[in-house]
Amino acid sequence: MPLINKPASDTAVPASTRDLTRLRVVLTTFFALDGFVFAGWVVRIPDIKERTGASSGALGLALLGVSAGAVVTMTLTGRLCRRYGSHPVTVACAVLLCLSIVLPALTHSALALGLVLLVFGSAYGGINVAFNSAAVDLVAALRRPIMPSFHAAFSLGGMIGAGLGGLVAGALSPVTHLAGLGAVGLLVTLVAGRALLRCPPAGHPDDTPRTESAPRRTDGRTRRLVFTFGLIALCTAYGEGAMADWGALHLKEDLGASPGLAAVGYSCFALAMTIGRLTGTALLERLGRTPTVVAGGTTAVAGMLLASLAPATWAALFGFAVTGLGLANIFPVAVERAGALGGPSGVATASTLGYGGMLLGPPAIGFMADWLSLPAALTSVAVLAGVAVLVALATRRAAASTP
Repeated sequence: MPLINKPASDTAVPASTRDLTRLRVVLTTFFALDGFVFAGWVVRIPDIKERTGASSGALGLALLGVSAGAVVTMTLTGRLCRRYGSHPVTVACAVLLCLSIVLPALTHSALALGLVLLVFGSAYGGINVAFNSAAVDLVAALRRPIMPSFHAAFSLGGMIGAGLGGLVAGALSPVTHLAGLGAVGLLVTLVAGRALLRCPPAGHPDDTPRTESAPRRTDGRTRRLVFTFGLIALCTAYGEGAMADWGALHLKEDLGASPGLAAVGYSCFALAMTIGRLTGTALLERLGRTPTVVAGGTTAVAGMLLASLAPATWAALFGFAVTGLGLANIFPVAVERAGALGGPSGVATASTLGYGGMLLGPPAIGFMADWLSLPAALTSVAVLAGVAVLVALATRRAAASTP
C-alpha cells in the first residue's frame, strides 16, 4: 500500500519507496515496449506500401485506420481505467498490440491494410492512455516532473526498433520481422505484466486518500485548460507521426537514400528525442513548463524546415535530429498537466487530441503530398510546432496557476 494509506512509521517509508520505484521501472518498460513495437511497424511502411501497390493517397487513407481505431479507443480507455484500474488495462492493451503488429504485413491491398490497422490502432491508443494515467499518478506521488523520463523510454524503444528494422530490412520479409517483434513483445508483457499487476496504484502525497478509479470533478475552466494542453499535444504529436510514417519515404524517394539509410532517419529523430527527454526533468525543474514548451517548439520549427527542404541526405538527417530534440518534452508536459487536472479523463482527453494529431497527421501529409509534394507537405510539421508555441504563450498565466 502507498504511504498515504498507512500510518506514518519508520518502516513504512522504505516499503512505500520500494513500491514506487518498482512501479516506475515497470511502467518505463511498457513505455519502451510501445515505442519498440510501433517503430518496427513504421520502418516497414515503404515495403508494405510496395506490397499493397498503394499510392501515397491510398496509403494515407489506410493509415487513417490507425487513427480511427486509436481515437475511438482512447475515448473509452479513460472510463475503463476508472473502473478497472490503469494497470490491468495497460497489460490487456499490450497483449493486443503485440498480437496485431503482424497483421499489416499480411495484407495485399490498401483496403485490407486499413481494416487491420483499425485493430492495431485500437491497441496502440488504449495502452497509451492507460500507462500515461498510471504515470500521472506516480508523478503526483513523487512530487517531481519525471513524466519526460517515461516518454524517453518510448523514444528509446522507438530508436532501437527503428535501428533493428534498418538492419533487417534487406534480409527479412515484413511478415517475419513483425512476427518476431510480436513474439518478443509478448514475452516482455508476460514478465512486466505480472509485475505491474502486483504493484499497487501510486497514491497522492496529500492526506486525502484517492483511489485510481475515483473520478475528479472538473469545472469549465479546468476543462478548457485540459483542452488547451491537448491542443498543444496535438500540434507537436503531429510531428512525431510525420517522422514515423513519412520520414523514411522522404529520404528514400526525394533524396535517393537506400532503404537502410532511410530507416536511420527515424533513428536520428528518436535518438535526439530520447536525449531531450532524459534531460527533461532537470530542464523543467530549472526553466519551468512554459519556457520549456516555447524553447522546444521554436527549435522544432527550425529543425523541420531544414529536414523537409534540405537538398542533401545528411542535412535532412540533422534536421530530423534537431526536430526530435525540440519536440521531446512538449507532449509529456501537456499530458501530465491534463492528467493532474482531470485524472484519467484528463489524460484521455489530452491523449485523444495528442495521439489523434500523431495518427491523423500522416494521412493528412499523404493527401498534401499528392496535391503538392512530400517535402512541401512536411513543412506543415513546422507550422503546427509554431502554433503550439503561440498557444503556450497565450495561456501561460492560466497554466502557471495550475497545481
